Amino acid sequence: MKILILCTGNSCRSQMAHGFLQSFDRNLTVCSAGTKATGKLHEKAIEAMAEIGIDISSHISNPVEKYLSEEWDYVITVCGGANENCPTFKGNVKHRLHFGFDDPSHMTGTPEFIQSEFRRVRDEIRQIFYRFYIDELREEPSCPCGANYFCKCE
Repeated sequence: MKILILCTGNSCRSQMAHGFLQSFDRNLTVCSAGTKATGKLHEKAIEAMAEIGIDISSHISNPVEKYLSEEWDYVITVCGGANENCPTFKGNVKHRLHFGFDDPSHMTGTPEFIQSEFRRVRDEIRQIFYRFYIDELREEPSCPCGANYFCKCE
């Protein structure tokens, strides 16, 4: 299963979604890209994910052009800008979806407020993408107890 997650800058939301999907199922091929990729991840996105045990610090912010000729089972946009400006893929895309989230990198205020917004958006992304994973992607539970992401057996 190949999944591409698109955002405008590919520095926050798409990277968090990428990290979550990989943590739900290591057998998925997940990539993320930006319609105007920044070339780097937002430090607060890395921190927010590290708080819950997911390391996205080695991810790379890639331009969407890198993936246009590939075939994808899902192309998912996570912001309005990417959804509106999503390029035409030359490769085969079986399903195109949009899950919109606020951009925490545009928040202003105290450092505590800004970090709380990264956490809020992170938690929303986890909830939506976990439901997507359970409803659309998961074939069988990966643990004999019947759980997956929230399993305590491992």
